[in-house]
Amino acid sequence: MSEHTPSGSNSSSRDDGSWAVERLGQARRKITEQLSRVIVGQQQVVDELLISLFSRGHCLLEGVPGLAKTLMISTLAQTLNLSFSRIQFTPDLMPADITGTDIIEENRATGSRDYRFLEGPLFSNVVLADEINRTPPKTQAALLEAMQERQVTVGRVRHRLADPFFVLATQNPIEQEGTYPLPEAQQDRFMFKVFVRYPSFDEEFEVARRTTSLSDVAVEPVLSGEEIVQLQQTVREVPVADELIRYALALIRQTRVDQPGVPDFAKEAIAWGAGPRAVQFLIIGAKARALLDGRTHVSQRDLQALAKPVLRHRLVLTFTAESEGVTADSVIDQILETTPTNHDELINDARFQTIFAS
Repeated sequence: MSEHTPSGSNSSSRDDGSWAVERLGQARRKITEQLSRVIVGQQQVVDELLISLFSRGHCLLEGVPGLAKTLMISTLAQTLNLSFSRIQFTPDLMPADITGTDIIEENRATGSRDYRFLEGPLFSNVVLADEINRTPPKTQAALLEAMQERQVTVGRVRHRLADPFFVLATQNPIEQEGTYPLPEAQQDRFMFKVFVRYPSFDEEFEVARRTTSLSDVAVEPVLSGEEIVQLQQTVREVPVADELIRYALALIRQTRVDQPGVPDFAKEAIAWGAGPRAVQFLIIGAKARALLDGRTHVSQRDLQALAKPVLRHRLVLTFTAESEGVTADSVIDQILETTPTNHDELINDARFQTIFAS
């Protein structure tokens, strides 16, 4: 597998790229060091959260209770020196409970009464939407407007949200009674779906040791909000070779079963495939991953590593596939295995020529 290093960039862009690589590399090491004081393991989850953050994306986390999802996110907000709010989603939660509302306030000096907007918990840099599938669709929609537009609308007035703005929503995969599953169109707004899995034996041993003894751990901030915004802009300046964009499109377009050139296993397993947002998030995420890994260019490894978190919540599986225990991740693995990594092989393959021509 070859890596593709873009050429033709000027010296100033190389200087900017070197600064970004150095700054992001230092930040990643320091953030990991700070988080390890509180969180044991979960390095892949942390890496995917950081990639999403520097890509200006949002994350949907899925894991059973007790895996320290809330603690991880609140600690991450502390290391980034960002404001943090947690919203516990319940069936009776209303849109105004998260966006804020207009209140009548009396001016003591003049005796007049005026409307004043009282900000809700969405007006923070990092927002934890805990158990998002337990609240009705109208409240979910209010959150999703904030995620997409980075603003909330109350009455006829639009209120801008803080920048950076990062939403992490959690779902419990076990208990589904009394829930309101996110429609596919709303899940598509999330850049990644991240699985938070059980710790290994050694990690759980360390968790048990730490949490059952006296400990007072202080977490130090690593980056400021202004630096994060600057690094988010730098990520988008990372160049990507056309052949890598073509490879990313080859992966995504094989999930669209109504299009020509889709493999038979995908047609049998997938009822509905991923849209254009998947390509956008895959490429921008690969840029962020490259910088966090100390590189100023994107490689195929970056695209392959992010295929699952980008695609797993964008694929709707057929009833037959689900009944046979097929998962979105297993389908993505098959797509990765059957897609040529050599560019010449890819563009000369008859099936992919059909895909690219469609």
